[in-house]
Amino acid sequence: MSRALTGQKTISSAGTAEALGSQIINSALLIKALDTNTDVVAVGNDGAGDVTLSNGMRLEPGDCLVMEFVGNLSALIVDAAVNGEGVCWMALNA
Repeated sequence: MSRALTGQKTISSAGTAEALGSQIINSALLIKALDTNTDVVAVGNDGAGDVTLSNGMRLEPGDCLVMEFVGNLSALIVDAAVNGEGVCWMALNA
């Protein structure tokens, strides 16, 4: 039986990107911008362990992104346009 792994990440200071987490995720991953966000968040990794609203996958409130394989949540970086906004995530088939 598989178990659902879930979590949330909010960005304290807009413009200061943070890792999505530190857990190992050996499955597909669903990332959703929080419905309560008032502006965009960015998810990605520019290769140097950072992401900005200019180079990341921009998600409007409620938008979803599915990644086939991540490996470790620390490989994904999140930033927000507004302090305290962010994303939630769920490992699929974990």
